[in-house]
Amino acid sequence: MSDSPVLEDLPFDELRHRAFHLAEKRVDVGFFTGLFSHMPGMVAIEGEGGDLGAIGGTFIETVKAVREMFGENELDPTTESLLRARFATYIRDHEK
Repeated sequence: MSDSPVLEDLPFDELRHRAFHLAEKRVDVGFFTGLFSHMPGMVAIEGEGGDLGAIGGTFIETVKAVREMFGENELDPTTESLLRARFATYIRDHEK
């Protein structure tokens, strides 16, 4: 049994930081654009005829947009739980 904490038990900000750092290191634009689908408001955007395929720009712009989205919004408990699971899974799947 490992002495390291269960990823889901880490503070949300630490878990997010680890996942973001890993995705940036891997230049994984799919990870960042995929996070948009978990954020409140995306359903409204999709309902207006938008889609995730419309997100463009460079990798750096995408990362910046995701960071800004997380910095300005307080997450509801359901969204935070979904993101916590997404971050933990990503770290488990890609961290060495």
